[in-house]
Amino acid sequence: MLNYIYSFIHLSFIGFIALFPVVNPIGTAFIVNPYLSELSREERIKAVKRISFYAFCISAITLFTGHWILELFGLSVPIIQLAGGIMICKIGWEFLSSDKTEDKSTSSNKESDLNHLSVVDNQLFYPITFPITTGAGTLAVLFTLSAHGNADKLSQYLINTGALLVSVIIICILIFVFFVNANRFIKYVGSHNEKIINRLMAFLIFCVGLQIAVEGITLLIKG
Repeated sequence: MLNYIYSFIHLSFIGFIALFPVVNPIGTAFIVNPYLSELSREERIKAVKRISFYAFCISAITLFTGHWILELFGLSVPIIQLAGGIMICKIGWEFLSSDKTEDKSTSSNKESDLNHLSVVDNQLFYPITFPITTGAGTLAVLFTLSAHGNADKLSQYLINTGALLVSVIIICILIFVFFVNANRFIKYVGSHNEKIINRLMAFLIFCVGLQIAVEGITLLIKG
């Protein structure tokens, strides 16, 4: 019994430590904030709840069925990293190259708000949840953790899987907390500095995507 408890705590800690850097809920909150900046507090909370739920579903499905999905489609983790890295690079480049002008006319405020809400609603899964929040790096870590937690005994397998799910739940809670409150920090920074931060975050998105893609290429060459 003590061995099971130790294994549960140990694997939960390993899962959290492995997932936190790749998900990076603090940094990702500032990257995602431009998508949610026009929402009210209540709308933002509802949107972030869905993002957290989507992130949990992606992580849980990857833990349980990721290995079989890769085998079914004949894919490898480096290919997932390469494809996900290219997707993230594309998103970062679009943010860097966009130069939107703000329309401050009051007559079309309600219509523009409705349009923005519908656009954000369509973007909650892609690209906000995947690949920005839980992207190729997260999937690669989850594949590794799934293999690490595999066991011959059913009881040990359930304990290992439960421990990894606990670490995923903690990460999703952190995603919710930081995503909801990111705009409050940016308000203290100021509107001018907010634009600078958004540009820096867009550049970091591009760099993160490039890093993931390069890691995938490196693993493919070594393999």
